[in-house]
Amino acid sequence: MREDESLMGAGVQDHMPTRKCRSLFISDIHLGTKGCQAELFLDFLRYHEAETVYLVGDIIDFWRLKRSWYWPQLHNDVVQKLLRKGRKGTRMVYIPGNHDELLRDYVAMNFGGIEIERRAVHETATGEKILVLHGDDFDAVVRYAKWLAFLGDWAYAIALTTNTYFNLVRRRLGFPYWSLSAWLKLRVKNAVNFIGEFEQALAAEAERHEVSGIICGHIHHPAIRDMNGLTYMNCGDWVESCTAIVENMDGTFEIVHWPQLAAEQIEQRRIAAEARAAA
Repeated sequence: MREDESLMGAGVQDHMPTRKCRSLFISDIHLGTKGCQAELFLDFLRYHEAETVYLVGDIIDFWRLKRSWYWPQLHNDVVQKLLRKGRKGTRMVYIPGNHDELLRDYVAMNFGGIEIERRAVHETATGEKILVLHGDDFDAVVRYAKWLAFLGDWAYAIALTTNTYFNLVRRRLGFPYWSLSAWLKLRVKNAVNFIGEFEQALAAEAERHEVSGIICGHIHHPAIRDMNGLTYMNCGDWVESCTAIVENMDGTFEIVHWPQLAAEQIEQRRIAAEARAAA
């Protein structure tokens, strides 16, 4: 096994300092599916510590679990890791999405230190208000034609299965994770148009609530952008992009692209090792 494979599998965090954040915003992990990048997500969780963690929907994919049961140990490990963060003092807020919508029956309740909310208003370190929601309420396909959403989910599952095997080959060749399914999606004109319309709808919702910005998930497309004076942020996902939104201690926000960051750390460690060997 090469060093890069060992680091990606055993945990890049063993070779990086823990990052302290004010808040983390994570969505669309899709535990219970074969496309879920649980190992990468566990690495991300070990490296990041935050005062508050928002789970912005589609954390567990009950849609897929109803059709066929898939729950490996790694998915158990993710749940246990999140629960441990809550027990150690991190505030955990779970905002269910459409794939875990059955948890919406438990809004305003607390399970194992995790607060269940339909949506939330987050106050940043600088005192700004940010609306946090999953976003499926603004997806006309999910809202008005659920049968079509299920059909789309079936096609999407095929794309993710292809993506899994594609990245298995990449890893054996020593390349970092790269999402084939995300690349294909962004080559489809209708998908690009939908993303733009979705972002506009969410920005309008933020304006309606008189907040400074909005954080969501749902469409698996990470972004931070200014939209007519409002900040639109999307967490991305952990089946394609493997990203999260981080609020730093000073109240600034950024997207963490975990595979890219992990690959950079591996490369830095390789360069340092070569320098030591040459000295």
